[in-house]
Amino acid sequence: MPAILGWLLAGMALGPHAFGLMRESLLAAGWYKMLLSLLECSVGLMIGTELVLKDLKKSGKQILITTLTQSLGAFLVATLIFAAIFYFMQIPLYLSLIFGSIALAIAPAPALSIVREFKTDGPVMKTLIPRAVLDDVIAIIMFFSINGIITAKKNGNQSTSLGATLSIMILLPMAIGSVVGYLSSLFLKKERSKIQTQLLLVSFILIAGSVSIYINQQVLGAEMINFMLIGMAFSAVFANLVSKERLHQIMSAFNPILGISLLIVIVNLGAPLDYHLILGAGVFTLIYILSRAFGKYSGAYFGAKTAQKYLGLTLLPHSGVSLVFTGIAVSSLNMFDPKSAVIIQGTIAAAAILNEIIAVIIAKKAFEWSGEMPRLKK
Repeated sequence: MPAILGWLLAGMALGPHAFGLMRESLLAAGWYKMLLSLLECSVGLMIGTELVLKDLKKSGKQILITTLTQSLGAFLVATLIFAAIFYFMQIPLYLSLIFGSIALAIAPAPALSIVREFKTDGPVMKTLIPRAVLDDVIAIIMFFSINGIITAKKNGNQSTSLGATLSIMILLPMAIGSVVGYLSSLFLKKERSKIQTQLLLVSFILIAGSVSIYINQQVLGAEMINFMLIGMAFSAVFANLVSKERLHQIMSAFNPILGISLLIVIVNLGAPLDYHLILGAGVFTLIYILSRAFGKYSGAYFGAKTAQKYLGLTLLPHSGVSLVFTGIAVSSLNMFDPKSAVIIQGTIAAAAILNEIIAVIIAKKAFEWSGEMPRLKK
């Protein structure tokens, strides 16, 4: 099982609704929120370092088509089904759009770990790896656009246009990350020791994070900048400006820091979850898992020329990025619709646990059924 499930469960156990070692006063503390912002920036490096243009160009037009069809398939199916349900239950319909945008994201790590462990090779594997990265890019753009539009309209802030709000939530963090990423590449190109590389990365993450925290607090007066997006832009820039060998050295040095950052961020997402809310959201959780799975599978089936039957089955793992999205959505909804925040928090938290267990098993079987998993030699 993915370690991320253990981290989420640990957060629930440590949180105020279980053993209470992470109290609500801690979760609301200013210094704690700033620390989490910097750690979220570090987590973004996990996505950005995979966005190397030379590698993406080799993937071809078909990868892009498949990414769009399965991403939009998951979004449309989940959104329409929840919209119909919420209409009759008199729940705000905009919540269905948030569900649909979160359904876009996948967690590529479980499927990729199967590829590495069992040395799979074939159309499914070759389509999955580059497509997984593009999928999360589309998910980030869709989620922050939808979340930004809903937040701007519900807050009723007429002094700030919708375009300005979206620019702050999407373009500003990407600009900050890109500028700092370019500056870091000037120092990271040269081969250095592991300790020096770690210190450089941490220093530039602190610079990007500190600038963004200052803008949030002193300029915007609200937590609008997404730090994971900063980290993604930061790492995507230097990943394209250093050699492939040097990039491997950089990420090898950064892996321990990335692991700690991801652990704390996911534990923090689990901490405020109330077990009663998860149990109460059982029906929504089942609907969410099934609608997302159908959307992903059907979209991949119609978009892929090869590996039609099996590609969608490898796209079902859903923790990681989806939990980060949920935390951001809950934070936004709490400002004007706390009841909807409770629904989405309980539903996605339960889905992350149940879906991940099932999805890892299905992904492994998909590689077996496709004939891409060679028999293990005795």
